[in-house]
Amino acid sequence: MATQARQRLLTTAEDLFYAEGIRAVGVDRLLQESGVGRASFYRHFASKDDLVVAVLEDRDRRWLDWLRESVEARAATPGEAPLAVFDALAERFARKDFRGCAFINTMIEVADRDSAAHRVADRHKRRVIEYLGELLTAAGRSDAEELAGEFALLVDGAIVTAVREGTPDAARRAGAIAGRLLK
Repeated sequence: MATQARQRLLTTAEDLFYAEGIRAVGVDRLLQESGVGRASFYRHFASKDDLVVAVLEDRDRRWLDWLRESVEARAATPGEAPLAVFDALAERFARKDFRGCAFINTMIEVADRDSAAHRVADRHKRRVIEYLGELLTAAGRSDAEELAGEFALLVDGAIVTAVREGTPDAARRAGAIAGRLLK
């Protein structure tokens, strides 16, 4: 039973934090929406901040798994994989519930770079850069490390632009720029 309550809290918190923001959602609302009691909440999480960290860590794993699977499904060869990232993002941006990147949103809301939530969000972004580097290395790029950072800038810029514009077009434009970097 405890595991179910914890999972309901994580799922509810992730949905609400992503849709409305971390600061906009209080513990009382989380308890009401999840159907979990206050005592149970504090058995699983010492504070809302601890819940935020757990949500981000869980999302980090799932998001990177999604990206890997999406790239693998789209790229017939290792050389196609780096640009397949942008095709995957375009699909994500087209979702009705797309509200940007939970990690970028967290870094904006929790601006204290020393906070646990900010560190988890930063670690996620570093893991994305690492993954991009792996794709670029597998594609035979000797400048994979440098390009991975540049691709990450394109990814993050595309995310923010997609939120601003409300369309997936930013992913396609960022992919076109990435393609020029590969020439």
